[in-house]
This record gives sequence, structure tokens and C-alpha cells, in this order.
Amino acid sequence: MKDEKKNNQRLNDVEDQEIRETQPGEQPKPGSESEKQIDEALVQSYEEKINQLNEQVKELNDRFLRKAAEFENYKRRTENDQFNLLNYAAESFILKLLPVIDDFERSFKHIQDAEDISAIKNGIKLVYDKFMKILNDSGVKKMESVGKPFNVEQHDALLQQKDNSVPPHTVIQEVETGYIYKDKVIRHAKVIVSEEPTSETDNGSKNNKEGSEN
Repeated sequence: MKDEKKNNQRLNDVEDQEIRETQPGEQPKPGSESEKQIDEALVQSYEEKINQLNEQVKELNDRFLRKAAEFENYKRRTENDQFNLLNYAAESFILKLLPVIDDFERSFKHIQDAEDISAIKNGIKLVYDKFMKILNDSGVKKMESVGKPFNVEQHDALLQQKDNSVPPHTVIQEVETGYIYKDKVIRHAKVIVSEEPTSETDNGSKNNKEGSEN
């Protein structure tokens, strides 16, 4: 702004001088000293404006380059964080399991010298309970299936067996335990299910009942 005011003042001074040197009603002659001064002042004014614009462009370009570099650094850090999260997501869970492994190793060392079988069983039971507590604290729970109705979302039926003590389609035996992680079934339980009674069985039981009454 100061440079622009200075240039405007210079132009005004040149115009005032031209007016003083020119008779009323006369225009500056082409190629006169006054016209040359006006042209030089305009050129100098334009050059100064161009220089100002070039400085602004340079400053904006520097800002853009800095922002681009900051974005690249942020993108690289985010990608590294995601990579570490995916590759080492189970680290905290594994650290919880290591003490259980230590207990198993100590138990194996003492099994050879142990004479009391019940003590070995109790030791293994303690390690098992410790392991199951870690699973429960992490949101992993065993599925209780025996005695419950068969559910295709939780159970895989291996076979059906006759069992008149429970209603049809009831889980009567669990071959492999199922597990739930939070609200998701991560392993279906492999089970044996009670089957529907056949018509012959119904008739036979009915006849037996009638015979006993007679």
C-alpha cells in the first residue's frame, strides 16, 4: 500500500509539472520530457506491482508445499498405526496367556516326581481355571448346550439318537464345545440331538400301555 501511494504521488507530481509547463488548452507533445516521465512512472509502478504479486505467489507456494509435506507425514503415520494394529492386535491377549504357559511348564517339571495323582489333578485344574478366567475376561465364553433345544446358529448336529427322557430336537450330548466371543459365535458346538419319535414307537408304547392296563 505504501509503494502504491508513493507511485500515485509520483504520477501526480509529474502531472502537476506537466500542467505547469503546458499552456492552457495544450496537450503534452509526443516524445516530450513530461510524457517520458509519465511512462517511466507507470512502468515502475507496474514492475513494483508485479514484484508484489510474485512475492505473494512464492509465499502461497511455500505454504502449499508445507501443507503437502505435513499431509504426507500424517498419512504415513496413519498407515503405520493401522499396520501395527492389524499385525499386533493380539499382543495384549498373548501377554495374558504367557503366565498360563509358565504354569503348565512348571507342572510338567513336577509330574515326574509327583506321587500323589490328586495333587496333579488339582494343579492342572488350577491352571485350567486360570486359563478360562483369562478367556472370560477377554469376552470369550463356553457355550452351554446340553439339555437345550437344538439351534442351527450355535450347534452342528453330528447325529440323532433316541432319548425318551427329553423332548425331540434337544441336545443330549456335546462332542465338542462351542465358544462365543462377545455376541458372535466363533465356533459351533458339535452335538448329538434327540430325534423325533417314529410312528411305530408311538404305537408300540401305546400298545404296551393298553396291555398293562388290561
